[in-house]
Amino acid sequence: MRAVVVQEHGGPEVLRMEERPIPDVGPTDIRVRVQAVALNHLDLWTRRGIPGVRLPLPIVPGADVAGVVDAVGDQVRHVKPGDEVVLHPAVSCGVCRFCLQGEDNRCREYKVLGHRRDGGYADFIVVPAINALPKPAALTWEEAASMPLVFLTAWHMLVTLARLQPAETVLVMAAGSGVGIAAVQIARMIGATVIATAGTEAKRQRLQALGADHVVDHTDPTWPQRVLELTRRAGVDVAFEHVGEAVWDGVLQCLGWGGRLVTCGATTGSEARLNLRVLFAKQWKIYGSYMGTRGELLALWPLIERGVLRPVVDRVFPLDEAAQAHAYVESRQHFGKVVLRVSP
Repeated sequence: MRAVVVQEHGGPEVLRMEERPIPDVGPTDIRVRVQAVALNHLDLWTRRGIPGVRLPLPIVPGADVAGVVDAVGDQVRHVKPGDEVVLHPAVSCGVCRFCLQGEDNRCREYKVLGHRRDGGYADFIVVPAINALPKPAALTWEEAASMPLVFLTAWHMLVTLARLQPAETVLVMAAGSGVGIAAVQIARMIGATVIATAGTEAKRQRLQALGADHVVDHTDPTWPQRVLELTRRAGVDVAFEHVGEAVWDGVLQCLGWGGRLVTCGATTGSEARLNLRVLFAKQWKIYGSYMGTRGELLALWPLIERGVLRPVVDRVFPLDEAAQAHAYVESRQHFGKVVLRVSP
């Protein structure tokens, strides 16, 4: 089978197409013929390398996979060959206390596809059968692959951790990204007022069309003051953050008394300052978020199937243009998801 492999860390040029054996299926596994796989910023970090973090190399990137079941293990009953599926993007041990109490994203063995174990930049992938969800019939393969990781992440951040409520105000940073678009939709569904930021006028217009109540240019140094003006100086109830160092101070300026800040990324750097007196005086809550649980994905999946939450696909590349797709994501031109089409 074909597989795009990272043998060493570096730029997009390190993504190399290789021929590999088709993987075998264990007794509780399924093998999926990949139709489409969506890119996430995690793919870029896996390829570049993360300072202080040792990643398993060589590795096949790609967490967001949609495809057709090709084979099943002899203990699998609920999935059969020919089923069209979308995969939960991580695997956990299933037996630790976190897994058993439904918090599998806290498992010490939690491995995101394409980051800690081989992912979907390939013709076939093998995962535990429990990872399979039915592909929503109304979605294309590219749209289906665009849903799991970003919508699960945004759901875990806004619903589970921040407990966003109707009529509250939420600030969504870099809302033109895949996870930002997911956050805007989930917040609107809950009934919150959404202040979304983006760096271009075209993206801000599209965010308004998607349902954002207000849009702000985060390339303008005065953007925190604009957010405060929109909240009548009260600040936001929830800040949805995944950019990191470049916007951290500004996000804190926007956070109201009793506000909750939830973060899942550090694209622009991981060093951040925090005034502890302000933290306890304003009674802030700050949450770090990593993906989400299998149960949360199951909870939001009917909303995807009914079209309440919907994907936004920016551009599709063939598998053999994975390097060009990475370069395109790094250019920050995209709005929504970039996807690799695997099967012809």
